[in-house]
Amino acid sequence: MAEAQQARVQKAVEEMVQSLEREHIRKMQGRMFRCSADCCERSTDSMSQVHQCIEICHAPLAKAQGLVTNELEQFQDRLTRCTMNCNDKAKDLFDSGAKEAAVRSLMEKCVGSCVDDHLSLLPSMTRRLKESLQSIAQ
Repeated sequence: MAEAQQARVQKAVEEMVQSLEREHIRKMQGRMFRCSADCCERSTDSMSQVHQCIEICHAPLAKAQGLVTNELEQFQDRLTRCTMNCNDKAKDLFDSGAKEAAVRSLMEKCVGSCVDDHLSLLPSMTRRLKESLQSIAQ
């Protein structure tokens, strides 16, 4: 993918992740640490019970992080498939005897279209993630 297009995607995804981290993940981390500290305060519990308590405290955050990671992987996979399709089109055009400039132009337009299409998916993906993170936090 062209560097400028890659930078556009990276910037948009980073902004989305930072927003999710600020608004949801950070609060979940705070709850996890407070919960874990409470587990450690249980002086009558066995070491095993304290570890089990801490694991329970960590579960919502682990689920949230897994959810975000999974969504980002799916997004990346879809974008990669789209750009691979562009590569195939460019190769086919080149193999048919087209000049390098025409192939390069097709590739730039195609990749740009992939990026635009996928950036337009970010708002709905963000909304879906926020709803899921809120339900985990409950």
